[in-house]
Amino acid sequence: MAPVFSKIGIIGGGISGLAAAKQLSHHHPVVFEATDSLGGVWKHCSFRSTKLQTPRCDYEFSDYPWPQRNNSSFPSYVEILEYLYSYAAHFDLLRFVRFNSKVVEIRFVGERKTADYGSLLPGQPMWEVAVRTDQSEGVQWYAFEFLVICTGKYGDVPNIPDFPQNKGPEIFRGKALHTIDYCKLDDEGTTQLLKGKKVAVIGYKKSAIDLAVECAEANQGPDGQTCTMVIRTLHWTVPHYSIWGLPFYLFYSTRSSQFLHERPNHGFLRSFLCPLLSPARKAVSKIIESYLISKLPLEKYGLKPEHAFEEDYASCQMAILPENFFAEADKGKIAFKRASRWWFWEGGVEFDDNTKLEADVVMLATGYDGKSKLKAIIPEPFRSLIDFPSGMMPLYRGTIHPLIPNMAFVGYIESVSNLHTAEIRCKWLARLVDEQFKLPSVEKMLQQTTKEMEIMKRTTRFYKRSCISTFSINHSDEICEEMGWTSWRKKNWLAEAFSPYNSQDYEEEK
Repeated sequence: MAPVFSKIGIIGGGISGLAAAKQLSHHHPVVFEATDSLGGVWKHCSFRSTKLQTPRCDYEFSDYPWPQRNNSSFPSYVEILEYLYSYAAHFDLLRFVRFNSKVVEIRFVGERKTADYGSLLPGQPMWEVAVRTDQSEGVQWYAFEFLVICTGKYGDVPNIPDFPQNKGPEIFRGKALHTIDYCKLDDEGTTQLLKGKKVAVIGYKKSAIDLAVECAEANQGPDGQTCTMVIRTLHWTVPHYSIWGLPFYLFYSTRSSQFLHERPNHGFLRSFLCPLLSPARKAVSKIIESYLISKLPLEKYGLKPEHAFEEDYASCQMAILPENFFAEADKGKIAFKRASRWWFWEGGVEFDDNTKLEADVVMLATGYDGKSKLKAIIPEPFRSLIDFPSGMMPLYRGTIHPLIPNMAFVGYIESVSNLHTAEIRCKWLARLVDEQFKLPSVEKMLQQTTKEMEIMKRTTRFYKRSCISTFSINHSDEICEEMGWTSWRKKNWLAEAFSPYNSQDYEEEK
């Protein structure tokens, strides 16, 4: 059977896939979603207690504000899913989505281009996509002129640590599972798993912290057990978005605050000033660290990181603590164990300092392997181009891989608001597809991506997360300029210097 031909295919129905479908809707794209629901990680990787880490107004589409957007509380994952479905219904995006349609293979059928990009819609198939549905044993092939990959870096493929021989979960008498499996349990299932059990949570990022609190809440009372967090790398945590009485955005999310930080293409004067501004950058980080140390019992519990706060912010790893996290630690319901290496023994977890932790349940909050998910469907020779030696994917404007033709990637760079990051890049991508501007040469695109990656490497040891949070406004400026938009979006210079940027600043220009 001949492949079904369409102009544009989109793989993934999370926030990036929805943003791409909206901006490319005039081309009637086909959106393949492997599950029966929109929402991506918000649907399939959320706990009962999972909430957004920012206020509503910092996580919304530019043309579809939240109802009650000035509500300062952080919405739950259920509220976020309702918002995403409301957005999809409002713009009639569900007509493009094919649910329960898992992409299992992609193959390139165009002529390999190693020089400048031509038209992204050449009028003939460039990629063929094999899709398996719940109703079929076989696959249906589709052909597209242009393909947008929106499968994201999180979810689907758990990152499971490597263990020494005969020291993996197979020898553990209790129950070991990854957070992706925990997310599938209902309230009764999670309570049954955790209540009265000695639980070890491996990790210290947001999902591990939320899970530890859920475990503590399930073990209230005299018969409740302690949840122990096993921590290899410490990260800075924040109780709320206020530092010494000042709004957090003043420190990193305004044009004036980001002036202190290195960014690509900043010219001779900025190149000269950037080293001179280093003490100011360090001072900002120290001010925030001093507040967190005074506000939270980090030293009491041995949870004060050795690295600067700026490194966590620059790698998009700043976690907002649940209100009762340290209250549960004070009650003895949450404990902490630092360890560089660990493995299983029959009764729990063993560490490289020759100590053992008894456990009934071991929860792996060890993240996801997004690159493996991507490499499973991208064919050679393109698969080998996904990673540079640095471990990061070189994406021009966070979207186009200069060496992979007629394909875009949305959702693979991070910022403080990944929804805004995805949406503005999809606006840029739609105008590129419509030939309102042209890409630079492959060489210039690679030069740009290399500059950005080098800045990330100089800013944080956690650079492989591909986070642009310290130069996000500059990143959006360059996207606006390429689209022919005004890059300075505020109404006056005072707001331009000291107000935070969000999606509402990037509404369509009339």
